[in-house]
Amino acid sequence: MGAPGAAAASAVTAAGAPTVLTGPQLAASWSGPLSTRGRYIVDANGNRFKLKAGNWDGAQGHYLGSGSTTDPANNEHGEVSYDIPLGLDRVPLATILVDLHGLGLNAIRLPFADALIHDTSVVPDAAVAANPQLRGDTPLQVYDAVVAALTGDGFAVILNNHTTSYRWCCGLDGNERWNSGQTTEAWESDWLFMVNRYRADKRVVGADLRNEVRRDTTDDPNWGWYDAHDEYAAFEEAGNRILQADPDLLVIMEGINWYGIPLNGLPHGRPMLTPVANLSNTLIDSGKLVYAAHFYAYTGPANSGATSGLGATSDPRYEDFTPDQLAQVVSQEALFVTQSGQHFTAPVWVSEFGAAGRGSTDTKEQAWFDAFTNILAANDTDFAVWPLIGWTDASGNLQDNWALLSYDARGHRTGLEDGGDWRAADWDKLVSAPSAGGPIAPVNHWNMLDLDHADYDVSATMLAQPDWSSGNRKGDCPDSERLVALGRSDSRGLCTDAGQPQKAAGAWTVVTDERYVTEGDWASGYSKLQCPDNTFAVGYSVHSNAMAALLCAPSAAPLPTGGHDVWFDHGDNRPSTGGSTASDWAPGYYKGQCADDEYLAGVAYTWNWNDGGVPDALLCRPLG
Repeated sequence: MGAPGAAAASAVTAAGAPTVLTGPQLAASWSGPLSTRGRYIVDANGNRFKLKAGNWDGAQGHYLGSGSTTDPANNEHGEVSYDIPLGLDRVPLATILVDLHGLGLNAIRLPFADALIHDTSVVPDAAVAANPQLRGDTPLQVYDAVVAALTGDGFAVILNNHTTSYRWCCGLDGNERWNSGQTTEAWESDWLFMVNRYRADKRVVGADLRNEVRRDTTDDPNWGWYDAHDEYAAFEEAGNRILQADPDLLVIMEGINWYGIPLNGLPHGRPMLTPVANLSNTLIDSGKLVYAAHFYAYTGPANSGATSGLGATSDPRYEDFTPDQLAQVVSQEALFVTQSGQHFTAPVWVSEFGAAGRGSTDTKEQAWFDAFTNILAANDTDFAVWPLIGWTDASGNLQDNWALLSYDARGHRTGLEDGGDWRAADWDKLVSAPSAGGPIAPVNHWNMLDLDHADYDVSATMLAQPDWSSGNRKGDCPDSERLVALGRSDSRGLCTDAGQPQKAAGAWTVVTDERYVTEGDWASGYSKLQCPDNTFAVGYSVHSNAMAALLCAPSAAPLPTGGHDVWFDHGDNRPSTGGSTASDWAPGYYKGQCADDEYLAGVAYTWNWNDGGVPDALLCRPLG
């Protein structure tokens, strides 16, 4: 890996501690908007921008659900957030910014509740005592001011939809899914409100769609069932609507944080990003998807974190694993996504992790934190610690010793780097770890289409058009890509931009018969859908699982018409090297795929031999 480059917010010093940048220095070190190239996030100039982030919580609420909302006893850690980012009652915003820079951060994950958007109440003066300029503001207006202060001081800001209500997360609290306590349509509408509110600020770089999706009392979330609990489909739809409103944002998706009932003998677990290995998301812009995952010592791959009573099981916690075992588990649940050249390849942001610091005597958690930060450093992983800001009580005790910065009522700071916090060495190691930096080369993409249950339209061009194959399930590739592969009997497809020919202006062609089979019968005895010459396949539709239509886009330059058949009616027929060949985007079904330097020009199928009209062969032609 290269040495840290211009996109980094801190450089490695001889002592191993981060070099602290001022606001102007941080602002000068990168330009928004951000996008992705393979496993890396890059800035507007194509330089690596590694998220070295923390969570500034509070605007999602600290209320525990019973009694007075302003009684410290009824709020997490005794901290009444007043539904705004913590600390504004104790420290001026400018001071908080200086302290955030001192941690070596370049980005802030800023949680909010949907309730924030609709809350017209005015925050109490006491909630902003150290920031009197915010008196008379609503919680959303205070959030606005925090966003503006952060981005004005060079930080990247990621908006995080943490909860629906202001209730503290994350148990059976009414905030389990994006549509808990609200409809999916209302959730999407709230996201579009936030996107449009900050659209002009290009240092607001990402939409983190929802925090820790999990089971509620009666129902599990799922990945790909296309019902009301399908996180995969809901995130896909919301992500594309966000990109249509603001094409510059990163769309950040966590996996399923919990399913099942945590009792020995019953199915349960924390799959996180594991389902992405066979069913990944495709957005209308292939350079905007980031996946995220959370890790804490006291939880585990099948451990809810409960220590006694209902929910406590015998499953190992992350802190129970050896360093090698932990590295393997973290890879299986999240970091495998950073493999290059696969349908799921994307950056992975560990957007929450943390441990109790000053005063903690939990040696297992401390050993886990050391091992986990080693994993993040070794894998050059983007990260965000939880949480950044907490309170110190009148006796000088930290109310939340997980916070990296704590302030008492007079504004006195007790910080991670102020001495006496065992986490400082691990934090400095992580923030200063060698990283890929400077320019990141553009990469080829492979993205899957999933027509198993519904339409999968991710072409901005076709989304603006009427239904191009009425009555059928249809899918089309992002406008920067073309169709390169199909699965047999499962309606899955694969898109790529490898060697992508430039599209010409003009209408795209929907092919439903053999009128364009003009250079000979390349699949005798089979029905064929073939694109007109000098066009290439960018989408397809199915009825049940049978081929119904092929969608073809015109090429700006002439395309060769010679080619070869790729049959996959009796087994997989994919290139030995090239696009996504090490990953399975249609598990349990045969797949046919053109080579990376070819375009898909036709599909052959038959109703004979009980084949049911599913694709049996592809016509692949060279790109040049």
